[in-house]
Amino acid sequence: MMEFAWPWVFVCLVIPFVAKYVFPRATPLKSESALRVPFYHAVTDAQGGQVLQQGTSLKSGIFWMAIVVWTCLVIAGARPQWVGDPIALPVSGRDVMLAVDLSGSMEIPDFALNGEKANRLQVVKEVAGEFIQRRKGDRLGLILFGSRAYLQTPLTFDRQTVQQMLKESEIGLAGKETAIGDAIGLAVKRFQHQAQDHRLVILLTDGTSTAGEVDPVQAAKLAAKEGIRIHAIGVGSDYMEMDTMFGTRVINPASDLDEKTLTAVAELTGGVYFRARDTKGLETVYRQLDQLEPVIKDTEYFRPITDLFVWPLGAAMMLSVLMSVSCLGFRNPFAKTTRAEELSTAPLPKAANG
Repeated sequence: MMEFAWPWVFVCLVIPFVAKYVFPRATPLKSESALRVPFYHAVTDAQGGQVLQQGTSLKSGIFWMAIVVWTCLVIAGARPQWVGDPIALPVSGRDVMLAVDLSGSMEIPDFALNGEKANRLQVVKEVAGEFIQRRKGDRLGLILFGSRAYLQTPLTFDRQTVQQMLKESEIGLAGKETAIGDAIGLAVKRFQHQAQDHRLVILLTDGTSTAGEVDPVQAAKLAAKEGIRIHAIGVGSDYMEMDTMFGTRVINPASDLDEKTLTAVAELTGGVYFRARDTKGLETVYRQLDQLEPVIKDTEYFRPITDLFVWPLGAAMMLSVLMSVSCLGFRNPFAKTTRAEELSTAPLPKAANG
C-alpha cells in the first residue's frame, strides 16, 4: 500500500490560490518608450484575431501548468512511500560477544580440516563462522586478543560482517602472548550500556594468560557482578606426532592450556567450560552452546518502505522546463510562415505627399 509520511504538507496546496485572490496584483511599470505598429490591426485581422486568442490561451495554459507543478512539488514534499508486506524478524534478545585468541600458539597444526592438517585458528574460523550464521536474531560482537585485546566488531545484527572480520583475522595481529583478563574486561566494558538480560561472552583460547593488566579471575568476578555469563572454550589436541632429527616424537601441544583458570572463569559467571581436542569436538561445543543459549525467543515484524517522492519531483522538473520554454516563446523553425508573419515583415507603405 502507499502512504504519505508527512500528510500535513498538503495544506500548502492552497497557497497559489491564496496568493492569486487575496493579495493585490502588482502594478505594471510605466514606461515612456513604446513601439508603435500602425498596421497592427491589419495583422490581427489577417488571422481573424488569432494573435490575441493565442496570447490569452498561452497565458491561461502557463497558469494551470504552474498549478500542476506546484501540486507535484507538494506531493513530493508529503513524502509518498510504498509500504511492503510484513516480514518476520526472529529476535532472541541476546548480546553475544565472541573473544578469540590470536596468540602465537594458535598456529600449531594439531587439528584437521577437510582431511588435511590445519592450525587451530583455521579450524576456529570455519567452525565459529558456522556458529555465527546460526545465531540469527542475536546481536554479535568480536574481540580479538593476543598481548592486548581489541574490539574488532561492535555488537551488531550483521552476522555476515562479524563472520568476515573473523575470517580476515591473522595470528599475531594482536601480539604473540595471551591476555585473557584484558579480553574479558573489554567485553564487560562494551556490555555496560546494554540491557541487563541475556549478555553472554564466549571466550576461546588455547593457552595461559601471560600478558595484560587484568587477572582473568578478577575480570570474571567483575563480569559476574554485572550479570554477564561467560562460556569458556579450551582448544588444543592432547596428542601430536612431530618429526625430529632423531625420529618421530609424540608431544602434548595443549600442555600450556590453563584449564583450571578457564573453569573458574566460567563457574564464577554461571557459564560452562568446554574442552575441544579436535575439529569434531569444537563443532560439538558450539552445538552445545546453541542448546544452552537458544536462539529464537520472540518474533518481531517490520515492513520494508520504498520512497516514491522522486516521481512527482521529476514530473515537476520536466513541467517546469516546458513552462519555461513556453514563456520564452520558442517555436518550430521548420514551421510554415503565417499570413501575420508575412505582413509583419513586409515593407511599410509610403506616406502620401501633402
